Order: sequence, then C-alpha cells, then structure tokens
Amino acid sequence: MEADREVAQLRARDFWASLGLIGLSLFFLWKTSAIPLFGDQLGGVSNIQWYESAAIVPFGIFGGLLVLSLILLANAIRSGGAAQALTAAGLGWDGSEALRFTCIAVCLAAYIAGLVPRVDFILASGLLITALIFGFHASRPGRMVLASIAMALPAAYALLANLPRSAWNAHDDDLVALAVWVLLTLYVMWQSRTEPLLRVVPIVALAAPLILVCAMAFGFRQNVPARTGLIFKQIEYHYYVTLRPLWAD
Repeated sequence: MEADREVAQLRARDFWASLGLIGLSLFFLWKTSAIPLFGDQLGGVSNIQWYESAAIVPFGIFGGLLVLSLILLANAIRSGGAAQALTAAGLGWDGSEALRFTCIAVCLAAYIAGLVPRVDFILASGLLITALIFGFHASRPGRMVLASIAMALPAAYALLANLPRSAWNAHDDDLVALAVWVLLTLYVMWQSRTEPLLRVVPIVALAAPLILVCAMAFGFRQNVPARTGLIFKQIEYHYYVTLRPLWAD
C-alpha cells in the first residue's frame, strides 16, 4: 500500500513537472522565433543561409524538450498522475523534495545567470554536468548541497568580479570555474571507488559540451557564449590557423 502511494505521488509530480517544462519550452520557442531562420534580408539581398541561423540550436533544444515534456505528461495522465495531482495529496511535499528543488534551482540559476555569459562554455557546462550527475543521481542530501555550492561559488565570483559586459572577456572567472571543476571531479573520482558508475562522469562532462560547442561554432556557424573563453579561444584559433588550412589548400 505504501509503495502504491509513493508511485501515485511520483506520477503526480511528473504531471506538474511536465506542465512546467511545457511552459518553459513554449516560452523559449516563442523567444527564439524572433531570430531569423530562413534568411535575413538586407537591402533586398539575403545575407544569411538557414543553416547559419542562430535559431537552429535553440529550436532543436527546446523543441526536443517540448516533445519529451509531452511524453512525460501523457505517461503521467495515463498512469493516473493527473487525477492524483489535483487532490490535496497530489504533491506529497516534504523537506527532502524542497531541498532537491532548491539545489537544482541554485545550480541552474548559477549556470544561466552567472556562468554562461562570462565563463568559457566548456568549463561552465562541464561543471554543471558534473554537479548534476554527482549531486542528484543518488538523491543524497549532502551531495545535493555540495553540487549547488560548487555551482554557486564560481557564479558568484563571475558576477562580482565581471558584472559589466565590458569585463566579460576576462579569464579570472574561467580559472575559478576550472579550479572548482577539477576539485569536484577529483572528489567524484574518489567516491567512484564504491560507485563505479561515477567513473564516466568526467568523460561525459568534458565530451558533451566539447562536441556541442564545436558543432555550434564550426558545423552550424552559431554564435558561442563567451567566445573568448579560456578553452574555446584556443580551439577556435587552432581550428582556423592549424586545421582548416590542411583541407582548404
């Protein structure tokens, strides 16, 4: 009976979470629609191709998120989550859930508001991936708090040290984010002695943003956040100076 009640509460949370994600996806799709997709006209001449539009990546990300949210909503409704969500016991809110949502909110806010505009995209995204996987996959309160602190510290430094847009090219916040990422990764690897699954975290945290940013910059020719960041600046330099001439000639 207790197990059935927990499953019902889980489906109710899926229902509310899917509605929130659908709203978030629609909002960002609406904002992205303001970006020219099928070419921009300047003096009657098209000066951009559709595959070069800055709208492609956000349309793909938030379109995919919308599809996944709709699937989650359909599964929640089919499993009785909608009916459970509309009752007084629909959420089954407790302290552990409050801590989880608060820590996730801190991580995302630190990433979006503090790190992405100022810190190298690979460093910011790698730190976020490491924090989210390590902090929340096992639902341990101590790890959640540690993950949120690891995100909040470099974000707070970036905001305090380089708040004006004119200071976004500085690398001191890159170095702080890199130091926190390295320390958190070392702790994750130490914990992997008893949890072998954690051994893949550094690989995923490095490979995922690296592939994404290279695809954005060199494949789809998108604008990259913090383009002069500590790592991407070197990648871009060697791509155009060292690698591209090899096939351009």
